[in-house]
Amino acid sequence: MTMAQREREIHALIADWTDAICKGDIQRVLKDRTDDIVMYDVPKPIQSIGIAAYEASWKLFFDHNPPGLDCFSFRDIQIVAGEDVAYAFGLLIIGGGDAQCRLTLGLRRVDGAWKVTHEHHSMPILPG
Repeated sequence: MTMAQREREIHALIADWTDAICKGDIQRVLKDRTDDIVMYDVPKPIQSIGIAAYEASWKLFFDHNPPGLDCFSFRDIQIVAGEDVAYAFGLLIIGGGDAQCRLTLGLRRVDGAWKVTHEHHSMPILPG
């Protein structure tokens, strides 16, 4: 498999994940994550370890951000994919542009499929 093919697979994974978030489909949000995922987030809890904590964080997100067509998008995506390890990064837009942050994903190939093992959300500190 070429790097371009691996990058397309990861791009499709990201597109499915953002679609799942916008539709409030928690099972699809979780499906391409490893059981030992570590997420660093902007709101508390700022660190979630394991799939149960990751799921709880998304349930909290959905409590405050009802699903909608423009609820979550990822733009300017850059993907670098080796044989078994990859990363992706870009800008994350929440609520149609009201909130912007950065997102980095760390992935590894598990049983032939890409899985996100690390997710890091961060917001820029803007001058007052």
